[in-house]
Amino acid sequence: MDNKAILDELLELLEGNGVKIRKDSLGGGSSGLCKIKDEFFFFADMDSSNYEIAMNCAKAVNEILDIETIYLKPEVRCFIEQCIGEKQL
Repeated sequence: MDNKAILDELLELLEGNGVKIRKDSLGGGSSGLCKIKDEFFFFADMDSSNYEIAMNCAKAVNEILDIETIYLKPEVRCFIEQCIGEKQL
């Protein structure tokens, strides 16, 4: 699974859990999750690489979801765990 496919899965996961996705040109390296008036937004900086956006997206998924309680494709789970520094036994 390439970085684009992982990114698509992560964005879909966020959106499916009520996070509004904004794709904007922000100058590179600025993707991230924020909360505005009780709503979560994930800003995807389209000037960044798919890998950079996916890394920030994985961190956002980990912030709002307990990944141990949901099904994730193995490649996506592994990517999230690598981004947050956890290793699965």
